[in-house]
Amino acid sequence: MSDAAATIAPDARPRLPHGVRLVNNEAQGGLVLLAPERVFKPDPIAAEILKRCTGELSLAQIVDDLADSFSAPRERVLTDVTALLRSLADKKLLEL
Repeated sequence: MSDAAATIAPDARPRLPHGVRLVNNEAQGGLVLLAPERVFKPDPIAAEILKRCTGELSLAQIVDDLADSFSAPRERVLTDVTALLRSLADKKLLEL
């Protein structure tokens, strides 16, 4: 996938689509992403990103918040967040 194809608009407001939920599941050991007939166990960083994908915050706001929260370089956070969101959107687990 080219960088252009992976780009997400800074004002995009990522959200979980109808039928997909992020829930705490003690049997799975923490947060899981539930989709019809599928369950995904996000790693701790992915979970922090997903918690912010409510449709209220823009991509730019999510990246800024994560960069501040984890004292990480914004460009690195943008690259990582964009890659995760694009991957989830390609699997129909996220709307952009």
